Amino acid sequence: MAVLSKIRKRSGLLLLAIGFALLAFVVQDLFSSGMKSFSKEVGSVNGKDISFEDFRIKVANTEKNGQNGQTMTAMQASNQVWNQEVSIALLTAEFEKLGLRVGEKHIVEVFKADPNIGQNQMFLNAAGKFDLMKFKEYFKSNPEGIQMLKDREKDAELNAKYQIYNSLVKGAMYTTEAEGKMKYEAEMNKVNFDFVAVPFSTIKDSDVKISDDEIIAYMKTKEKKFKSEESRELDYVLIEEKPSAQDEAEIKKNVDALLLPSVRYNKETGKNDTIPGFQSASNVAEFVNMNSDIPFDSTYVSKQDLPAENAEQLFNLATGAIYGPYMYNNYYCISKSLGRKAGAKSKASHILISWEGTQVPNKKEKRTKEQAKAKAEGLLAQAQANPSMFMILAMSNSDDSSAQQGGDLGYFSPGQMVKPFNDFVFNNPIGKIGLVETEFGYHVINVTDKQDAIKLATIAQKIEPSEVTNDKIYTQATKFEMDAASKDFAALAKEMKLTVNPSVRVKAVDENFGSMSNQRQIVKWAFESGTKIGNVKRFEIVNVGHVIAKLKKVNEKGLMAVEDARPQVEPILKNKKKAEKISAKMKGSSLAAIAAANKVTVANAADLTLENPNVPGAGFEPKVVGMAFSSKSGKVSQPIEGNSGVYVIATKVVTKAPALPKYTDYVTKLKPQAVGNAGRFLQALKDDADIQDNRADFY
Repeated sequence: MAVLSKIRKRSGLLLLAIGFALLAFVVQDLFSSGMKSFSKEVGSVNGKDISFEDFRIKVANTEKNGQNGQTMTAMQASNQVWNQEVSIALLTAEFEKLGLRVGEKHIVEVFKADPNIGQNQMFLNAAGKFDLMKFKEYFKSNPEGIQMLKDREKDAELNAKYQIYNSLVKGAMYTTEAEGKMKYEAEMNKVNFDFVAVPFSTIKDSDVKISDDEIIAYMKTKEKKFKSEESRELDYVLIEEKPSAQDEAEIKKNVDALLLPSVRYNKETGKNDTIPGFQSASNVAEFVNMNSDIPFDSTYVSKQDLPAENAEQLFNLATGAIYGPYMYNNYYCISKSLGRKAGAKSKASHILISWEGTQVPNKKEKRTKEQAKAKAEGLLAQAQANPSMFMILAMSNSDDSSAQQGGDLGYFSPGQMVKPFNDFVFNNPIGKIGLVETEFGYHVINVTDKQDAIKLATIAQKIEPSEVTNDKIYTQATKFEMDAASKDFAALAKEMKLTVNPSVRVKAVDENFGSMSNQRQIVKWAFESGTKIGNVKRFEIVNVGHVIAKLKKVNEKGLMAVEDARPQVEPILKNKKKAEKISAKMKGSSLAAIAAANKVTVANAADLTLENPNVPGAGFEPKVVGMAFSSKSGKVSQPIEGNSGVYVIATKVVTKAPALPKYTDYVTKLKPQAVGNAGRFLQALKDDADIQDNRADFY
């Protein structure tokens, strides 16, 4: 049963292993009777519907199981499952088109890739290899696992098909001899030319106007690049639940009172008892826990771990003395010194030399334990002879990740390191260099610093808004919401001394609202059919305050809004208009005449290549360099619109590299790029698909 449990827990790892998240879900019982059953689809991919009921179950499982030990919100789980379902639908369609089929051998190979199966001792033979018969026999004797295995087989089948499909795509990506030749010529052919350049910056941006219609026309030429999902824009005011000056004064008064004795009624005796103040309390820990929002901490802390503004006073506090009240992280605090400990924290650097068999992931080289000891002893001798070289020795030889910092481990307290390491550091003075052995290997250790630490008893009371303050904030937020329904939003905010925040744009399945996470309620309201432009609504945000939002704009699905595209498109169109104006002035029979007419000089570019088309003083200009290669020597070109300006060139000489018998080396250079492009097939399928996402109707 333990094996079944492990397989269930790790049901998604097989698919993750190939870089594609296809989680496996175990079918659960339907929710309790009486729960509403939805028949509407949560979306579709190329006309194929995705059932909401199945989707809901998968989202619930994903939300419950979390990711990497972290809990997930319903919307986070929904996003993960949606991406998975879309990918599965697109890939399954591709598998069917190709007629891909897999058998038992393929599925078994996928199972074996799962460590919970392929490396499970129950399924290994005497030689330590996976034994299919043992695997089958186990499930025969555990009938309750048969259905689970069948579900896993479905995922394994999909996984196996994916591996075949992925291999087919990679196999189709190849580099030809002709491409290798082109790569060689792009690197080795060189051109020298003279040129005249007039930068776009010679014309002010303010002198060139771009209309909305021009931006729309440009976007229509590249619709895929500028397509946009449906969205909403909202203005909002945030009224935070913050403590008032009176609240702060009240908390400070309460903390101050703890310094003095107090009189409290004792129900058992029927008399008033005098309770000593913080200074005289016999049981300091109990006193702190009774009066503080943060429990008593008995650990010693170094100066660097104290609140920066008060570190000096706190660290030098005499034993028994009290400091405060002082404010730290929205708390009013008073602290009492309970003593100082010398050398409570130490700082050390080390060089780790491991051997085969230790659990160190990034060993610099393979070595036996004897070889490791010999190397460590050699490094110890070098470090003791020249301590200033310790950092260099660590960077060059250590198997620990701290090698990048020269072996520096920073400050640590007793017990944080393994015992031999810990004992050496805390039992030796600063500057001591020695060698110890631990389960990780041999450590050459340099004790670099020690710090004293103090123990503090701190009473901290959080500064929070009182009930009276919260009532005032609620009244203010409610009044703003009501008045904003009929008044100008910005003017009302100014009148009530509030700030209208920059507009927030949200999509139908967004979960966050601006910088505030988990605000699905605001997003859903913005997309409700009854919410119209100009509508206002107040939302209570736990531990934050009140958001009063106004729907400002509705952006339909289609081309991106002009104001969103303008920052990207406007510079392109302005440069085109500038190029027309500049080109009209770049007329002449010679470069010298053109340069004089435009008040610039003739420049020279030498030994440029198509692979590196950087024009001196101008930058990356592949079009200009390409024209130089194709132009007749000595002939003045027509104006060329480049990346940074307009150019006129006159090619001087083109030097072609000698032909090679074969271009194998250049083909080899290009192959990784071609294979890398194979991994883009899934995104290409998504870009070309008709995907309908209706999740906003359900979440």
